[in-house]
Amino acid sequence: MSLSDDVLRHRFQGCLLGLAIGDALGGKFEAQSAEGIRARFPTVSSLIDYPQEEIWYTDDTQMAIGVAETLADHGEIVERHLCTAFASNYVPSRGYGRGARAVLEAMEEGRDYRQVAEQYFPGGSYGNGAAMRVAPVGLLFRDDQSRLWEQARLSALPTHLHPLGIEGAQLLALAVALGSHSQSLDRDTFFTNLLTACQSAAYRTKLEEAARVRTADDLSHLGNRIEALESVPTAIASFALTPESFEETVSHVIFVGGDTDTLAAMAGAVSGAYLGIDRLPQRLVGLVESSPKGRSYLLELADRLFARHRQLTPAA
Repeated sequence: MSLSDDVLRHRFQGCLLGLAIGDALGGKFEAQSAEGIRARFPTVSSLIDYPQEEIWYTDDTQMAIGVAETLADHGEIVERHLCTAFASNYVPSRGYGRGARAVLEAMEEGRDYRQVAEQYFPGGSYGNGAAMRVAPVGLLFRDDQSRLWEQARLSALPTHLHPLGIEGAQLLALAVALGSHSQSLDRDTFFTNLLTACQSAAYRTKLEEAARVRTADDLSHLGNRIEALESVPTAIASFALTPESFEETVSHVIFVGGDTDTLAAMAGAVSGAYLGIDRLPQRLVGLVESSPKGRSYLLELADRLFARHRQLTPAA
């Protein structure tokens, strides 16, 4: 059964706002230990209730905005336009790593950013920076898996050339697409589709382990580091564990500690694509920053992306 336009548009909105909320909430705990976080916030509700003032996203959402803008404007990833979007949105204080800052500054100045990336990441980055921003690809190409796979690859290339960094982005985009289609999540089908798409033995092993996750405590064994292989499967597994609860999905990856902003951004994007904007915690939606590219802009951008999707896949 296909989704109505209103329901699907709400899922586009839920994905971008879910990414931003997860990112902003997770950003408060980045690099902290699981034990330290649990000592302060022993329950999901205590963690979700923690923010009392405006919450601000990090580089994860800022770069995802660049991907979404490029897709909304051009209908596909065009590298020069993507790099322009990355550079024009770039605010170093959002938490960019040293290598990412160097690459983005090269983009701003018109220098060879690929050469700079190679200097910082010989052989290509296998971090989760491409995966953290790829969710808009999963939305726009949700009905065309082969194109999704290629567009996710293209979205990664300006900064990530390592196969594991690229495949992490591809798998996260596919998880978003699968979530956006589901009326009620079938875990077995969800993981079968992801495993079928896998190209590397490393990701296959990790996703097979993710498919066996049955409690939140199991998530810590999948990883919490910045490498895509050590975080993308964790975010996907958290969603599959608690698909009907955004709060639990995001909190459980924050509770594993480590790279909490990116873990929660990725998990929040998949969860939001499945639940839609109306099933996100409305108090947190209301707390998302009111900056020029804050909450209102993210909703508008999601609508633009949905309109572009409608052009690519018109209603029958």
